[in-house]
Amino acid sequence: MVNDFSVTVLGCSGSYNAPGGEACSGYLVQAGATNIWMDCGNGSFANLQRHINVRDLDAVVITHSHPDHCVDLFGLHVLATYGLQMCDIPIYAAAEVESKLRVIVSDWRGTFAWHTVGDGAHETIQEVAIEFSTTDHPVPTVAASLKFDHKHFVYTADTGPLWSPGVFGTNCDFLLSEATYMHEDRKSPIHLSGLQAGELAAEAQAKRLALTHMWPEIDPIACGQEAESSFGAAVIVVRTGDRYDI
Repeated sequence: MVNDFSVTVLGCSGSYNAPGGEACSGYLVQAGATNIWMDCGNGSFANLQRHINVRDLDAVVITHSHPDHCVDLFGLHVLATYGLQMCDIPIYAAAEVESKLRVIVSDWRGTFAWHTVGDGAHETIQEVAIEFSTTDHPVPTVAASLKFDHKHFVYTADTGPLWSPGVFGTNCDFLLSEATYMHEDRKSPIHLSGLQAGELAAEAQAKRLALTHMWPEIDPIACGQEAESSFGAAVIVVRTGDRYDI
């Protein structure tokens, strides 16, 4: 259907690749005929190519400069530049992403059209309206709100508990939230636990909550149960390769 709006998980491992070759953060958002690659964590580019022809990619959104969210842009650059001869692929990225990646690639050769996005920025990709909000993370990081065909999808990117998806309004149809740790074993305040993800989703009155970016050593089922206890409803624990309708 023309009005299909979905997200396919290309990778969901938190901070580093999990055993068995699990990729880090990467998501294919499809809205009608529009294809958006959102976050390019290590390993996610291989999975992207399983779902679409790279020639059909309309834009890339990168939430921040940590490698587990951006490093696979190099693979796209090599294929698009030398294999497909593509140019001016729109890249919407948080501050510092382009400058940090330039340490390895000094010349993008016109393959990408870079757009830096920050707090409150609004962009439009085809028929998809995107709004960005700066999260609670130590490098410039933006969460993304995507609207298409009267549906609302929110991706938290990486964040601590001092930011809320409620900044995008209440009742989003699908909230994809990081849930890096179990609450009693939080290794860093710059990420959420499952419990905190559920609390923030409940405050924002999200219709559905899906968890991603889990630390590979934790039990995803237990993290999901923790989130359900604070969200007050069933929670999805995402898996690479799964497609979810918004």
